[in-house]
Amino acid sequence: MDFQDFLQYVPNLIPVELPAQSAHLKMAPKERIQALKNLDIEANNPRIAAVMMLLYPKNGKTHLVLIVRNAYNGVHSSQIAFPGGKYEISDADYKETALRETNEEIGIIPEKIEVIKHFTPMYIPPSNFLVHPYLGIAKEELSFYPDIREVASIIELPLSVFLNDEIIIEATLSTSYANNALVPAFNIQNHIVWGATAMILSELRDVLKFTFAENS
Repeated sequence: MDFQDFLQYVPNLIPVELPAQSAHLKMAPKERIQALKNLDIEANNPRIAAVMMLLYPKNGKTHLVLIVRNAYNGVHSSQIAFPGGKYEISDADYKETALRETNEEIGIIPEKIEVIKHFTPMYIPPSNFLVHPYLGIAKEELSFYPDIREVASIIELPLSVFLNDEIIIEATLSTSYANNALVPAFNIQNHIVWGATAMILSELRDVLKFTFAENS
């Protein structure tokens, strides 16, 4: 989608009611659905994190940035994710967490990002994180400077590809819940994107598609 055309829709994105769980469940592994049933998240005293779903122009077209995390000894090793990270006590709020972490991980300063919407928080049982996603827009082309300690590579995903249903697949993966589990996923530039990132992406897709359909 042409970025200037996309900007015309931005004001209409803000009031859209979030589909929340109905969107998340479209891309949720069956084991995740079972784990979340009747779960008292607050009782688990989850750690808090925030991520940035950042849309921006590249060659005149709207793109979404994702990162490939470095390999490490942890449950999210080498996974596809949004730029973001853990809330720090010095952060004024979770939005500031998302902006700060985006700067630290991919080198985009907060002043370049207009945060327009807070999406539905996502609880991740394996790591006991409650993640707050934010939708942000940068109105100029970006140069990324990934932190080599945390980010293996950058994925620049055209919005037109993201909204194409052909990227939705089922993949057989070994997860924290089961070996050789069949899970819904996105095939993004030959990367299998599943779990919490896929569930958050699903809500973003639904909100964008609804906005475009209602305002075309």
